[in-house]
This record gives sequence, C-alpha cells and structure tokens, in this order.
Amino acid sequence: MGDTLKVLIVEDEPNVRLGCQQTLELEGMDVEAVDSAEKARRLVPADFPGVVVTDIRLPGDDGMALMHDLLRQDRDLPVVLMTGHGDVSLAVQAMKDGAHDFIEKPFSPDYFVEVVRRALEKRKLTLEVRELRAQLENRQATASRIIGQSSPIERVRYLIGELGNSAADVLIQGETGTGKELVARCLHDASPRRSGNFVAINCGGVPENLFDSEIFGHEPGAFTGASKRRIGKIEHANGGTLFLDEIESMPMAMQVKLLRVLQERTLERLGSNAAIPVDCRVVAATKVDLAALAEKGEFRADLYYRLNVATLPLPPLRERREDISLLFEHFALQAASRHERPVLAPDAERTRQLIAYHWPGNVRELRNVAERCVLGIAAGFPPFGGSMDSARRPLAQTVEAFERALIADALSRNGNSLARASEDLQMPKATLHDKIRKYGLA
Repeated sequence: MGDTLKVLIVEDEPNVRLGCQQTLELEGMDVEAVDSAEKARRLVPADFPGVVVTDIRLPGDDGMALMHDLLRQDRDLPVVLMTGHGDVSLAVQAMKDGAHDFIEKPFSPDYFVEVVRRALEKRKLTLEVRELRAQLENRQATASRIIGQSSPIERVRYLIGELGNSAADVLIQGETGTGKELVARCLHDASPRRSGNFVAINCGGVPENLFDSEIFGHEPGAFTGASKRRIGKIEHANGGTLFLDEIESMPMAMQVKLLRVLQERTLERLGSNAAIPVDCRVVAATKVDLAALAEKGEFRADLYYRLNVATLPLPPLRERREDISLLFEHFALQAASRHERPVLAPDAERTRQLIAYHWPGNVRELRNVAERCVLGIAAGFPPFGGSMDSARRPLAQTVEAFERALIADALSRNGNSLARASEDLQMPKATLHDKIRKYGLA
C-alpha cells in the first residue's frame, strides 16, 4: 500500500512531526511532512492518492480550516485530526463535518499506525471505485463510437479498454478506411492522458524539408524566415498522445530522428542545443505490414520494434459483414440530419446489396454511399450498379458470411424476435434457430 498511496502530515511542532513521519515510514508508508496548512494545500490536488493527517492547532489557518478546504475539493478524502486534550469537542464537531477520524495526544505509535492504515485502506477503495467507474464510462463511450456487434469489432473494443488505461505505445494496423484515427482517439480518451492534447501527424503529408520544423519545432533565426519560436508537434503532445498516421511513409532520415526522441524522451528544437524532456504516449498507424518492410530494408527495424509494444489490428469491413446494415443506418441518420433530408426507409434489397459488396474503401466508403443514398444520387455507384464481392475467398466462406450477415440484420430489425425474423427471412423457426447457434448470434 505504501508504494501507491501517500500520507501527508501537517504538524508545526518539529519533534512531533518527525516522530509521526518516522513511525509511518518504519511501516513502509510513503510520507511527506509539512508545518503549515498553506504548504499542505499546494501538495493536495484533486484525486490526491493518499490521506492527510493534520494537527488542529497550526500557525495561520488551523487544521479545521484545512480540512474544510480539502473536503470541498474532494468530499471522500480521509482527513485525520490530531488533537490536544482541550480540542476533543472540536474534533467531535469535525467528525460531524466529514473528518475520517481523530487522535488525541499523546498517542501510542501502534494506535497511530492503525488509524492511518484504516484511512489508507478507505482511500485505496475509493480510488479503485473511481477508476472502475471511469473505465466503465470510457468503455460505454467507446461502444457508442466504435459501432458494430461482430466478434472482430468486439475484440477491437476489448483491446481499447485493455490498452487505453496503460502507458504502452500502440501500433494500429488496418486497411485504408477502417478507422485508425478514430481508434487512436478512443485510446487517448480512455487513458489517464485524456486531459492532454491529442496531436495527429500524417507522416506522408509533411514535406521532408519542413519535417524538422513541423515535428521538433524551431528557434528564431534557425533558418531563413524563422522569425519566432515554434513549438513542434511532439512537444505540443507533451502530457497527451502523439498519433503518427501512415508511419510507413516517413522518410528514412526522419525515422532516425524520431527513434532517438522515442528512446530518450527528449528533443531539441531546430537551431537549439537545449534538450527538452517530453512525456507523451505514441500511437502509430499503418496500412501495410511494417515487419515485411523492415525485412526488406524499407523501414527501420529498430523503429518498428520500438513502436510495436502493443498491436491493435482493425478488421476490414468485408470481415464484419453483420455490422454493415447497422453502420449504414448510423451514417444515413447522420447524413439526413446534416443535409436536412428525410430519414431513409428500410429496404431489404438495398441491405442485401450492401452486404454482398466487397467494400475496398471499408467504413469510409460505406459512409460515402450512405450519404449518396440520403442525397438521392446513389444510382450508378457501387454497390448499386457496381460489382459484388469478388471471389477472393472460397465460395463456402463467402456464402456463410453473407448468410450470417443477413440473419444478424433480420434479428436487429425485428427486435431479436425469432418469430418475426423467421417470417421476414421466410425461413422455418427451427432452421433459423439452428443457424443462429451455428453463427454464434444468440
């Protein structure tokens, strides 16, 4: 417990302060001691990971005033009061006002340790509950942004939940249009760095001659036209998340510089020799196999292994066909609201065509098709008037994927009613029930 939570002691009498501190340190607790309420306030932010033990009688603001200020900031913070014989009535009132406990001087070391340990256990439980609630809220927010009910997309949401709260750098792999930046933003929002900046860089969109200035920043006079200091993207991401999109397109010379920053966690602005510490989480995204590029010498292997702490693969839309109708409906509703057009009526034939198409542009292409349908200009565009799924997969797999998606769509449209879905699909209920079990749609 002492490794994670702290005890702040506020006591103006030096010998008492030192005795209290040493008593708790001998029990393995992390202790800091100050001699005034004013100093204590500066050391106790919101969600302070610990407890406060304060004497009531202090120079300046007393322990009661300190307690009330701290409880206004965090009503669940355990505050233990140390009292003299004449302060017991004050301590009783403080308990009514929210103090965790009080100790009457003089007290034995064992009793003091016991009271503080109970306060730490309460604080630990409170912070764990808060963290669990935050994780639940983040998972719910992720579920509303990462849309779908298929197993592959459930896996993506699970990985976001598991990796979001960690400090690990992440490499997102997925085809064009699968939503890599959206996933990166979800990772940022699910992390303790969510209050920091999310800084996105398209590595293929920065001219090589401007890369140093854009990424690392520059000082005045660093080059012709540099009239004032510029903070680079990496420095701007300090305390937050740095998202490196299309990392495979970064020039080799720039990869060397980026690797050094990631290893040292320091950078130098162009035109300066001063090392600036940076603390940011790195999320990189690629649409190609970086390991294969590294083997061919087209991407630095050391940078690949530095970025690839954790991998988050994104499935192409053709591998999550049961999500297509749900995504289409979502995008169509957004488009109808944005363009002030009527909401599209359900259309079984349109759904079949959407599910059968191979979607080379993935979710981004589906969004565009939904918008065209709302605007009434979808005719002539795939999947309407275009080719259906190409025979890249065995026929049996293609048929099963198509059937699974149609059944999932029918269940969704009929409120998961087996009877209504079987009527909609013109399929006996027993047969439909067997297929639901076969495809794991229960």
